[in-house]
Amino acid sequence: MENEQMDIIAMTRKLGAMLQQDDRYTAYHLAKQANDQDEDLQKLIGEFNLKRMELNSEMSKPDKDRDKLTALDGKIKELYGQIMANEHMIAYNTAHTALDELVRKINAAIALAVQGQDPALA
Repeated sequence: MENEQMDIIAMTRKLGAMLQQDDRYTAYHLAKQANDQDEDLQKLIGEFNLKRMELNSEMSKPDKDRDKLTALDGKIKELYGQIMANEHMIAYNTAHTALDELVRKINAAIALAVQGQDPALA
C-alpha cells in the first residue's frame, strides 16, 4: 500500500513537471514577467492601491466627505480602466485565464476520481 501511495505522489510530481512544460504555463509566466517589468503599469497599480487605501480611510471616518469619496471613486475607476487597457495586463489576463482553465480541468478530473466517477469525463 505504501508503495502505491509513493507511485501516486511520483505521478503527481510528474504531472506538475508536465504542467510547467505546457504552453499555457509558459505564456502566463512570460506575461507576468512583462507586467512586472512594465514601469508605467507598475506606477498605475501603485497609484490605484494608494487611492483605494485613501478611499477606505475616508469611508471609515464618522464625518465622511461625500465629495472626496466621489472624487476618489472616480479616480480609482479611471486608474482601473487604464490598468486593464494596458497591453501587458491584457496579455496577462488572457494567459492567466487559460492557465486557470487548465488547472480547473486537472482538479475536476481528480475530484471525479475521488467521487468514484470516470476522471475522463472532466
